[in-house]
Amino acid sequence: MGIVLNQSIKNTIITFIGFAIGATNALFMYTHFLGEDYYGLTAFLLSSANIMMPLMAFGIQNTLVKFYSEHESEEEKSRFLNLVLVLPFVIIIPIFLILFLFYGEAATLLSQKNSIIQDYVWMIPVIGLFMGYFEIFYAWVKVHLKSVFGNFVKEVLLRVFISIFLFAVYFDWITNVQFVYCLVFIYFTMMFLMALVAFKVRKPQFHLKFPKEKKEVFVYSTFIIFSSSIAVLLLDIDKFMIGQYIPISEAAYYSVAIFIALTISVPMRAMHQITHPITTDLMAKKKHEELNDLYKKTAITLQVIGGFIMLGILTNIHQIYALLPEKYSGGVAVVFLISFSKFFDLMLGNNNSIIFNSKYYRTVLLLGLCLVFLTVSLNMYFIPNYGIEGAAIATLISIGLYSLAKFLFVVFKMNLFPFSKKTIISLGIIAFTFVAFYFWNFTFHPILNIVLKSILISLFYWFLNYKLLISTDINGMLDKVFKIIKR
Repeated sequence: MGIVLNQSIKNTIITFIGFAIGATNALFMYTHFLGEDYYGLTAFLLSSANIMMPLMAFGIQNTLVKFYSEHESEEEKSRFLNLVLVLPFVIIIPIFLILFLFYGEAATLLSQKNSIIQDYVWMIPVIGLFMGYFEIFYAWVKVHLKSVFGNFVKEVLLRVFISIFLFAVYFDWITNVQFVYCLVFIYFTMMFLMALVAFKVRKPQFHLKFPKEKKEVFVYSTFIIFSSSIAVLLLDIDKFMIGQYIPISEAAYYSVAIFIALTISVPMRAMHQITHPITTDLMAKKKHEELNDLYKKTAITLQVIGGFIMLGILTNIHQIYALLPEKYSGGVAVVFLISFSKFFDLMLGNNNSIIFNSKYYRTVLLLGLCLVFLTVSLNMYFIPNYGIEGAAIATLISIGLYSLAKFLFVVFKMNLFPFSKKTIISLGIIAFTFVAFYFWNFTFHPILNIVLKSILISLFYWFLNYKLLISTDINGMLDKVFKIIKR
């Protein structure tokens, strides 16, 4: 876990810096500078583009990680990298051709409830394309265990660009409409920068020679398209469907709540950058015991860190919303519901990496497709009847069932288990801390309230986790911090 912990810490710090900038954007700049309608429109467009991203990338980001280590010679690696750059066009070209021929019908269909959407529908596939190739270039550097800079581009630089253009709106340098159009430029720039980084790590040799196992790569990528699409759909379909059933401004309220709740998943995203290729390597070498050990360590470490973040959010949620315009206050229940779903997913450690690199990924895919139909059906019922809280309920049910299904597959089919007695103790600490701190507040300004309460929660929570030795990796890290403080 040395390299995992090292790069995970760097990635976590970078990701938290990105989230801090993103929090400023989502909770203050979007809400005060852009307005609820254009904030809702932005959320709708980016969620829709994110749904299209797995198709545009053709699942290559996962395929690259899975197959790259199997190529030993430089020529084989060169042929494989050429294939991963070209293969997405198998689906990109037909998608853009269909959209070109039927654009008017598609734009009219998507803007039936909110007419503001109609002029911007073309941006969805374009941004989706840039997102897709960004992920391909990001995977290009991850297979060389150099994920930190790519994570910086994805988590920090993207949000800095958005902040710059939001300030441009505030100072009337650009209009709200122009800001929305600038999203295309922002995502193109991110893709271009990631390409430069990837080609610096390993320069491609452009030719038409492909690897012998191209059929296997094509088949795996096809299945991964659906697997990745399922994961994205479960996360973003709610924001897309909100734009189809209720006013687009509700998407702004929902996006704020989602952003707050998704902070819980930051450690998982950071750790995944480095555990994915390591999991792939352990599975390729059939090192079952080491894989099971990695599974347990990632699960408990993420549970402890994720539990701390969830406590910080939920115990301060009313003070957080006191800082926002009153219209956004209806998202408190959404934060709770989404937080629970993300925390359960967090508890499963590197579960996704294990499944995507196993022989069972096709079976889980079929199960995931069933859950997508369930998710769409639940949203079709809950959103018109319960608004954004209904969307959160549908997401909680869908993600909960999908995570449970993947967990059961790993346990019963692969004989891997992430939990131990420490899992139960950790859950007890989280529950006890929540009850102890949720029901009281200081009578100060919300920001001071949040700071003071968070300090008390931090001291209490980490003291219990350290003394009970819940995670050896976290205790080792804290010991290093204590030694530095003593010096």
